[in-house]
Amino acid sequence: MAQTLINFRIDENTKKQLEEICNELGITMSTAFNMFVKKVIREKRIPFEVSIDPFYSEANITAINESIKQLKEGKVITKTIDELEAMADDK
Repeated sequence: MAQTLINFRIDENTKKQLEEICNELGITMSTAFNMFVKKVIREKRIPFEVSIDPFYSEANITAINESIKQLKEGKVITKTIDELEAMADDK
């Protein structure tokens, strides 16, 4: 299939944000735009949604990595269910 080049302008910060999101999704910007175009053609409507699970946000990944670090350093407290329930009853 023959391909053609389409040029358009977007704000530099918007492009950077799009590149970051595409990277998190494991696709290129070109792939993202092709997905958009094919979906519009197929459904004859706009928009469609592609999203990132908020679990994988930068803040959550940072918190998970910090927890792993603390675990490896032995900085953990272990409680049984009974101990946790007793703590809750004391409040």
